[in-house]
Amino acid sequence: MARAIWKGAISFGLVHIPVALVSATSSEGVDFDWLDKRSMDPVGYKRVNKVTGKEVSAENIVKGVEYQKDRYVVLSEEEIRAAHPEATQTIDIFGFVDSQQIPLQHIDTPYYLAPVQRGEKVYALLRETLHTSNKVALANVVLHTREHLAALMPLASALVLVLLRWPEQVRDMDETLQLSEAVTDVKLSKGERDMAKKLVKDMSVDWQPEDYRDTFQDKIMALVKTKAKRGKLEAVGGQSPDPERKQADVIDLTELLRQSLAGQSSPRKTKASARASAKPAAKSGEAKPASPGKRRRAG
Repeated sequence: MARAIWKGAISFGLVHIPVALVSATSSEGVDFDWLDKRSMDPVGYKRVNKVTGKEVSAENIVKGVEYQKDRYVVLSEEEIRAAHPEATQTIDIFGFVDSQQIPLQHIDTPYYLAPVQRGEKVYALLRETLHTSNKVALANVVLHTREHLAALMPLASALVLVLLRWPEQVRDMDETLQLSEAVTDVKLSKGERDMAKKLVKDMSVDWQPEDYRDTFQDKIMALVKTKAKRGKLEAVGGQSPDPERKQADVIDLTELLRQSLAGQSSPRKTKASARASAKPAAKSGEAKPASPGKRRRAG
């Protein structure tokens, strides 16, 4: 399995499913680094005052949010840190919806979820339940100090966590496009519809992703390979690897599935039982999970 970027658990009712989060995508495009042509030294980001053009030292930089045009509210690092959501190691499911109900424009980044710590059986149970019911699970999860709205979806033999955009991040289609009546109320003849359907049928193909290539990347990398073979290589300083992320242990609470179903009529009792069951597994300094009902960002 690829390196996990996060470890925790899917949580619904009193059930925890230990999982590891693995990126489902990669940005393998051509990465152009800036170099000083005189010395071949790397050229980094420079903090420059946009008015004076002079470089600004780190201690003289503050963060501000534009409240009115050209008028900012300055926030301290302490205020910004206090606004971050409390870090948890759980994907908190708060509801289930039909898979077709999530609009395409709300979908953001997909991640694969792999079962860990002997959580295979309950992982498979959730996957099969979502598949047979044609549902997806809505959840909250905190990644990299940011809270995200997410959807858990079955995909073949796995579960996929798809980060969703918050409603305020999605532009209204009608207001953004401002389509004219010529498009929205267009009249199409039967002949036009039939010809268009025939064209689509004639051009229909099977989905073969390996057939599609980024030609720009291919051409650039071929050029790089050719120049490297000719000895046109320049020595540049390397980068240090990222530090390993800390991982949290999570208890498998599969046996509480029955109790979760029985406790649906008494939400307060269910929440109290969940807290009581989770206490023995808590570690010193471990953050407590965010409220499953919370659906908006904390900051």
